Amino acid sequence: MTGRTSLTIVLAAGEGTRMRSSLPKVLHQVAGQSLLAHVLAAAPRGAGASLAVVVGPDHQAVADEAVRARSDASTFIQRERLGTAHAVLAARDAIAAGADDLLVAFGDTPLISAATFERLRAPLQAGAALAVLGFRAADPTGYGRLLVEGHQLVAIREHADATAAERAIDLCNAGVMAFDGKTALKVIEAIGKANSKGEYYLTDAVEVVRSLGLKAAVIETGEDEVRGINTKAQLAQAEAIMQTRLRNAALEAGVTLIAPETVHLAADTSFGQNVTIEPFVVIGPGVSIADDAVIHAFSHVVQAAIGRNASIGPYARLRPGTSVGEGARIGNFVETKAAILEAGVKVNHLTYIGDTHIGAGANIGAGTITCNYDGFNKHKTTIGAGAFVGSNSSLVAPVRIGAGAYIGSGSVITRDVPDDALAVERSPLITKDGWANRFRDIKMRDKKK
Repeated sequence: MTGRTSLTIVLAAGEGTRMRSSLPKVLHQVAGQSLLAHVLAAAPRGAGASLAVVVGPDHQAVADEAVRARSDASTFIQRERLGTAHAVLAARDAIAAGADDLLVAFGDTPLISAATFERLRAPLQAGAALAVLGFRAADPTGYGRLLVEGHQLVAIREHADATAAERAIDLCNAGVMAFDGKTALKVIEAIGKANSKGEYYLTDAVEVVRSLGLKAAVIETGEDEVRGINTKAQLAQAEAIMQTRLRNAALEAGVTLIAPETVHLAADTSFGQNVTIEPFVVIGPGVSIADDAVIHAFSHVVQAAIGRNASIGPYARLRPGTSVGEGARIGNFVETKAAILEAGVKVNHLTYIGDTHIGAGANIGAGTITCNYDGFNKHKTTIGAGAFVGSNSSLVAPVRIGAGAYIGSGSVITRDVPDDALAVERSPLITKDGWANRFRDIKMRDKKK
């Protein structure tokens, strides 16, 4: 922002009282990322920006997630829960550093955007000491109302304290604020005890600002963007909104979604050009899909890279660490894990490929299993380029199948196979003429007894 380059963001991670979960509220996920990670991703970054995350005591997992999501984050502990202003003051040292602007947000609003944070800073450049984010609520019951006179914010009135006329106002407080850095600490420290409980509320910042002869402003956004998460029902609502956003973004980018409403995406899904996603596909975190790839119906993909012109599914499951090369094919009821499939590999039916590297152009027959786990450790299977593994084979790792080798159907391979060799490992075929008729006769006589 022109003329205002330094910025401090204080983000209160928040607690959950109605999630009915042992998991801290902000660690619940929407589109494969924690609520906290979504807000941190939207928060401004770069030169001059510092990020302070306030967490409760005994919530090291929340602090760890903050640093994982934003390596530039510092964490501060609010040891007593005495209100929103008290939470912000837990990061007093960060605020006192004296940035041009101070943004205050909360870790349970995963739908907020970077553009909204930036818009919220604009009134500060125009001379306001405080800017408050507001929204028009379809049902304002329970929300604090923003009272505006002459384009200036004069008060935030809590629902319980509002008059009938004030309750008719639909402009509500989203809780997100921006302070002029020169007066931010002074304003927040001046917030007195708001009630008999001795709690300190950021909503009183408007009164403090006006008492100092300074201006407060309002910036509006849509209700969806500032939805806070306090229950599992609200979490599901946020997921639905985020999925709609992600699907629309994918469509705008040229991805073909045959039935968009049935496709589940992650916030970090990466698409190339001319990608097609068929119905009922679930894409988890960490997935990249290159140009011209097709994901067929009812497939589930997590932490995998899918190469150009590859085909996945239907009914395929790609687990973490899977890399599918250009033009490779993974068919129905195939599961992969920690598997590298080079260009042109075909794994078309009813197969498990785990801890495996398959060379270019190899063909893996139906029912093949790479036996990678011995009950204690995982072991690797290597299959050379152009190899052919016949149906219903078991490859007992650690084992190497050479380039161009041929594995006879039904084999259990326990030793390395040289390049271009044939390996067949089966029990000898034994036939006993008439045995089946004699067996049936015996069973029928036993049944009549």
